[in-house]
Amino acid sequence: MNKSRLEAFSDGVLAVIITIMVLEMKSPGGTSLADLRPVIAVFLSYVLSFVYIGIYWNNHHHLLHATQRVNGATLWANLHLLFWLSLVPFTTAWMGENHLDSWPVAVYGIVLLLAASAYFILTRALIRIHGHGSTLATSIGSDRKGKISIAIYAAAIPLAFVQPWIAAAGYVIVAIMWLIPDRRIERRVAQ
Repeated sequence: MNKSRLEAFSDGVLAVIITIMVLEMKSPGGTSLADLRPVIAVFLSYVLSFVYIGIYWNNHHHLLHATQRVNGATLWANLHLLFWLSLVPFTTAWMGENHLDSWPVAVYGIVLLLAASAYFILTRALIRIHGHGSTLATSIGSDRKGKISIAIYAAAIPLAFVQPWIAAAGYVIVAIMWLIPDRRIERRVAQ
């Protein structure tokens, strides 16, 4: 099965997710800089989520660049990933509008954890059809960064009930880890 349809659909869904997030942001009622203060948490939540969606889009592109074909399992694994990412606008709005309160921050982390798990499942499904000696498998390797990300999310979720800012800092740390695209795939494909 050709991968181009999966890639085009995924790009479209991710574009819609970003559009929904930006449409959720409302401008303040006043005209002074002080009127921006109540929407700072909303804006920062948006920035973090925009970065996350950008990271997934970038890494998804690299992942599919290293694949030659997809099958039914990978289509479902990809839909699984897109489902969790489609909840990011909701959790972003809830977190921002409630000024990083415990439950919204925890639910945001749960969605990030499940999206990361879905991405892990997608990579394993693609490796299964391409083989463990494939360019994709050798470039992913042990996926240490992916496993560390999942561990940070899992730790940050309960921390949201102790101090939401600590949990949010964990989410920012993971985003920073992934901001630089995974060069392993680029290097392998170039060889």
